[in-house]
Amino acid sequence: MKILLDTNIILDVLLRRTPFYNAAVDIFRLIDEQKAEAYISATIATDIYYLLRKEKIDAREVLKNLLKVIDIIGVDKDVVISALYSEWKDFEDAVQYHAAEFNDIDFIITRNVKDFHNAKSVKVLTPKDFLLIADKSL
Repeated sequence: MKILLDTNIILDVLLRRTPFYNAAVDIFRLIDEQKAEAYISATIATDIYYLLRKEKIDAREVLKNLLKVIDIIGVDKDVVISALYSEWKDFEDAVQYHAAEFNDIDFIITRNVKDFHNAKSVKVLTPKDFLLIADKSL
């Protein structure tokens, strides 16, 4: 099962944000147990770097460790053009969605499901909803 983790899920773990931390950690447990293949887009990596630096956290070291368990999917011209021509209002979300679509991702995991209301071929779930599905399929 291939999942794309939205920025908020990564930050929930790294910044121990309550009440979201536990569900996000459970997702990382599935990743560690190799029950899910996790990805972020290249743009999410840069967003995480920027946001961690604002928190005075060693963003380079955190990303190095994160990339030991999570892979990066690319955002290329085809992804950007698809996002530009889509009916999505939020360009950044459109880029994430189309990157997931181009890379055969099964689920996008985010706390902002409503931001992906135009999703068709990639399922978009909250961490809790994803964990329910993952527990049933494992």
